Amino acid sequence: MLSYALLKPLIQLGLRVFFRRIEVPHRKRLQTPGPLIIAANHPNTLMDPLVVAANRRDSVAFLAKSTFFKGPFMKWLMAQTNSIPIYRRQDAEGESVAHVSPAELAQRNEATFGRSYDYLDQGGTIMIFPEGTSVTERRLRPLKTGAARIALGAAARHDFRREVQILPVGINYFDPSRFRSDVLLNVALPIQVSDYAALYAQDPIAAADELTEEIRRRLEENLVITRDAAEDELVQQVERTFGEHLAPNDEETLYDNFELSRNLSEAIIYFEKHDPARLQEVREKLSEYLRELRALRLTDESLESGNKGERWLRGAKTALRLALGFPVYVYGVVNNYLPYRVPSLVAQRATKEVEFVAPILMVTGMLTFSLAYAAQIALVHYFAQNWRLTTLYALSLPITGFYALYYWNNLQDRLQRLRMLRLFRQQRPAVEKLLRQRASIMRLLADARAAYLAGNEL
Repeated sequence: MLSYALLKPLIQLGLRVFFRRIEVPHRKRLQTPGPLIIAANHPNTLMDPLVVAANRRDSVAFLAKSTFFKGPFMKWLMAQTNSIPIYRRQDAEGESVAHVSPAELAQRNEATFGRSYDYLDQGGTIMIFPEGTSVTERRLRPLKTGAARIALGAAARHDFRREVQILPVGINYFDPSRFRSDVLLNVALPIQVSDYAALYAQDPIAAADELTEEIRRRLEENLVITRDAAEDELVQQVERTFGEHLAPNDEETLYDNFELSRNLSEAIIYFEKHDPARLQEVREKLSEYLRELRALRLTDESLESGNKGERWLRGAKTALRLALGFPVYVYGVVNNYLPYRVPSLVAQRATKEVEFVAPILMVTGMLTFSLAYAAQIALVHYFAQNWRLTTLYALSLPITGFYALYYWNNLQDRLQRLRMLRLFRQQRPAVEKLLRQRASIMRLLADARAAYLAGNEL
């Protein structure tokens, strides 16, 4: 479809800007030919289909809840992006007309299944989120059987002689609502639907249930899953504060971070069973350490040590880079601040739900930067009347915008270290206490890691 082909490069560009890294370890699997159903977890609403479809060469159709199809513009947009409505009881009950009967709801979804079968018959790819709802949490909610039923129904149309595959994709965000964060797409091995042909012939419902269970199992293998908010908080505290020390790697990948998170979750379960006192000690000391850091407005990175000569040399180099880069930083801020700031203000006013922040930021940012850059370039050309100068100015806008972000992060890091040195002179006992706490926690984590590895070797 023409509109899909035109939108895809824009979305790819938007995602490249919004995310710092999008890593796909098994990228070839994502190019599995159709007929194919991509089944993914759903933690970040509209961002989830975008990050997957943008990394697949073939076009993708999406099963989306019917509420997205309200209004002429949305109906047109959803049609242009290969979207097929799925009707849920809770959505139907929110309609302005009288409550939709179960029979009518079933009839609507039969039509949806029929369109899906037709699309798969043409060798197409459909993306489905079997959880049915989007919630930002590192857990996999119970899966609906729709993906399995569509796959089995499409295969049964041809007596399972034409292979239909299901590709489970685990979408792992490292900070789903933050600009310039990371996302890892863990693509599982595809499921061959024909493997369920014999069971389907005996009992279609049992076949759908068993296939759904296999989708769940493969998704869980490719996701960071925590059991509750308390466990998730502890895992994130450890990985964000001491992750580099637990998994030191000069060429760290997002998959390394993913494995660290999974190992931490498994270690918590292990120590709950075998050594709950050690786990409680880590939890308490880490909470106290982070509380003290916040009270002094410091970060863990600012306490990083090294020999004195290295510290001063590193500090001098950073100061020199900051001094030399300051004019470029100011230029980047002046030319990019307004289109950069507006999306945040819009997202704050538009929603309180974390799941919707990222797509609002990205879509609004694409609009504000496009309009702002167009206006600024036109204004510069109006006064300069020189295409070469105008072209150089246009190229400078995104380059200096990214540099301004890089500069600001380095400046914040340097200011944190200077603050730590000042506090060390003014409140030396408090800083020394923090350093002792930090060293104690690192010893605890190292000992716990050794105990966990030894326990799992038995």
